[in-house]
Amino acid sequence: MKSVEMAKVLSIGFLNDSICDLKILCPKIAKEAKAGQFVEVYPDNGENLLSRPISICEIDKEVGSIRLVFQVVGKGTKLFSRLKVNDEIRVLGPCGNGYNLKGGKSVLVGGGIGVPPLIETCKQLEGEKIVVLGFRSGSFLVDEFEKLGAKVYVATDDGSVGFKGNVVELLKSENIVGDNIYSCGPKVMLKFLSMYAQEKNIDCQVSMEERMACGIGACVGCVVQIKDGDGWVYKKVCKDGPVFDSKEVCW
Repeated sequence: MKSVEMAKVLSIGFLNDSICDLKILCPKIAKEAKAGQFVEVYPDNGENLLSRPISICEIDKEVGSIRLVFQVVGKGTKLFSRLKVNDEIRVLGPCGNGYNLKGGKSVLVGGGIGVPPLIETCKQLEGEKIVVLGFRSGSFLVDEFEKLGAKVYVATDDGSVGFKGNVVELLKSENIVGDNIYSCGPKVMLKFLSMYAQEKNIDCQVSMEERMACGIGACVGCVVQIKDGDGWVYKKVCKDGPVFDSKEVCW
């Protein structure tokens, strides 16, 4: 069940020059939140009218807080990055449908700003966990996955960290397989990851990234094509997703 809360900032910092790490107190949202869901954060500055969708990185149900790790790319995210401890910000959530967590050997694949939601996913999964992360250059959150007991592989476009190339090339190079894949990242990455999963006969869940306006399924601005029998239908990333079975998506 979604709630609107005036969330209090508990901590804020940066993982690198552009990645902000924000923890907020919002007990109602934290109580209901699941791995793979997101929240809508409102600028409330009188200038930027639309909320910004930000994936949930971590959930602390005991404290009643969630952690948001996001890239500062425009006016809204820049405003959020300038918040201070004890400031309040209006938040709606939890939004969308998260991952269907299963047992067995799990492979988590994240690309860029699609990496943060896999932290909570990794925390909640039991059994063997392999994490494959892709970045343009450098990396972040790698040590946190390792602390959660996962074996971590990193790919970078420029070769600055780990394997030089993309995550799918790394998966093939290391012949990484498992029972389930949980992923989040750019659409092109998810498309080729889906093809890899089908080749290896691995169930694969993809968290789609699309531009959103309302975040609640009203504006129909974030639709994707999903297979339906011999045809396809439009489904809303914000409401029906963001997580879909990769075999259902019309790539």
